[in-house]
Amino acid sequence: MESKKDTKIKNLLSITILLAGLFAGSLFVDVAQVIKGSGFSSKNLNRAEIFEANGKTWVAYSEPAVGVKVISDDACEKCDPSEALVWLRRVLPTISAEKVAYDSQAGKDLINKFGISTLPAFIFDGNITKTDFYAQAQILFDPKDESYIMKTQELGLEPGKYLNIPETKEGDATFGKLDSEVRVVVFSDFQCPFCKSFWNSLRDTMKSYGDRVAFSYKHLPLGIHPQANDAALAADCALEQDKFWEYGDKLYAAQSAWSQSTDTQLFKKYAQDLKLDTEQFNQCLDNKKYQDKVDADKNEANAFGISGTPATFINNQFKNGVVSTEELKSAIEAELAK
Repeated sequence: MESKKDTKIKNLLSITILLAGLFAGSLFVDVAQVIKGSGFSSKNLNRAEIFEANGKTWVAYSEPAVGVKVISDDACEKCDPSEALVWLRRVLPTISAEKVAYDSQAGKDLINKFGISTLPAFIFDGNITKTDFYAQAQILFDPKDESYIMKTQELGLEPGKYLNIPETKEGDATFGKLDSEVRVVVFSDFQCPFCKSFWNSLRDTMKSYGDRVAFSYKHLPLGIHPQANDAALAADCALEQDKFWEYGDKLYAAQSAWSQSTDTQLFKKYAQDLKLDTEQFNQCLDNKKYQDKVDADKNEANAFGISGTPATFINNQFKNGVVSTEELKSAIEAELAK
């Protein structure tokens, strides 16, 4: 029978051999991890760029793990964030996504905190700022309380669902009864040829519903249309004299003429044709009195992920592009029937 002394010597010898093997690099695990039966050694992990274990391939990244909360609605097919996450993992391979239901308490808190209007929404933790992607694309993120919400519209990701619709504010051009159960909100550009086509559908529909539906018009002058901003300012100067819709009729009818000009003289002529107070109108236009309002409309459109015109909300239904009179009326009737 072995003595306790012999057993102790053998154990020490075994440990010595084991440690020698570890230090020589013949094994890929630490002593503590051998005892625990888990993990790879930090030393070897630091040296490895790629290795395999248990049928999986592991790749090393120099960037930190980045957490992202994905707010979505499982009942909304268009809200599925899977495709967006595939793209994100191509540029941010270390992201770890946590799905949050929009109607859960956590989802509601995040929606209120970040003012989220569309789904899906992506909120990143502070580690996003330590990535190369963020360094190159800060414009895609809005910071708030050490978190960063991604501007999905900047990526060209169309909203799957709108949680609310743009507000009708003081100073907006409106038609109908503002407290109606159905609201139609249009973002448009007077120099946009597609908006010209849609204008007739809008005007015909407005006349059909009277006070049963509330209509409001918001400006989204696009950068590719050099006269669109001045046209929007002129329309609001006409609104100041309760002639917005009539002035809009004039602008769209004569779009090919004034869009080729480089000044505001034709806008002033149209005000004269409509028998507006031209002195008041001209001063309003020359001073760009309503530029802040036009800019606010543009910012609101951006918050809703709208980058093209025309864009139309019928309550929380969204129609992108030209909508026929029949289609617009059908959407309104569906809302009235609810």
